[in-house]
Amino acid sequence: MRVVVAGGTGFIGTNLCTELDQRGHDVVALARDPTGAGLPDGVITKAADVTDRDSLDGPIAGADAVVNLVSLSPLFKPDGGDEMHDRVHRRGTEHLLDAAAEADVDRFVQMSGLGADPDAPTHFLRAKGRADETVRESELEHVIVRPSVVFGDGDEFVYFTKRLKEIFAPGVPLYPLPGGGRNRFQPIWVGDLVPMLADAVVDAEHADRTYEFGGPDVLTLREISELVFESEGRSITVVPLPMGLAKVGLTVLGSVGFPMGRDQYRSLRIDNVVSDNDVGAFGVAEADLKSFEEYLGLATETTDAADSTVTA
Repeated sequence: MRVVVAGGTGFIGTNLCTELDQRGHDVVALARDPTGAGLPDGVITKAADVTDRDSLDGPIAGADAVVNLVSLSPLFKPDGGDEMHDRVHRRGTEHLLDAAAEADVDRFVQMSGLGADPDAPTHFLRAKGRADETVRESELEHVIVRPSVVFGDGDEFVYFTKRLKEIFAPGVPLYPLPGGGRNRFQPIWVGDLVPMLADAVVDAEHADRTYEFGGPDVLTLREISELVFESEGRSITVVPLPMGLAKVGLTVLGSVGFPMGRDQYRSLRIDNVVSDNDVGAFGVAEADLKSFEEYLGLATETTDAADSTVTA
């Protein structure tokens, strides 16, 4: 099967391309600049830009499936302003769908996000929601995947927690988290997510379905931040920063070119957890997923009581 992965050189993309290549598929990774991607030798890389419709026809020709992983970060303000979310996510998806339809692609897999909705409170989620609507309205067989935040080697989520501290309390152990960091996440490890994405590309039972994926634990931003710093042997004291002050601070910083702004303030007010975890649809038990604490090397081993029973 020939699979074209748009955004194939990114964090999730490199993992997915590797997984598909290992499964024996012909894989093409698309990126604006695919040089130095560090992908397996069997993966073909091609330059393409989802905002440039004409750049997509050649790379997608002959594909059996297209996976759209192209995404701007919801954690940082994009170059070009918040309107870039609509340009990249909605219009970019439209361009990929159009090119895929012309190439008679069998399946289109769309990476979305939890809370994606045309009426959502952030530019990122609104653009993702409009893109999802476009996918559903197309005539292509499709799968839409909505994960919570994804962690793993090379992610930006761990970096984000450190960056927030640098903004509000550099050089001191105090960590003034907006709202006390009460918003909740259900982080999922990239090594658990990618095999399910690969199954979504090929398995017939997933056609025209939307799935929500989350990890085994629901953690607040405060808990996540404490775990990140603990894993580095650093101690922090979290103190609540009133949301009003956080809004003013991020809005002012965003207006002078800082990579966070009002949209990031809004995102700190939104929970990022699944309503129903759909990992079971892929034969995966939630309890078998890697936790964020395990990934950081902080999980303690437990001994099953049955294993410690001594019999005469």
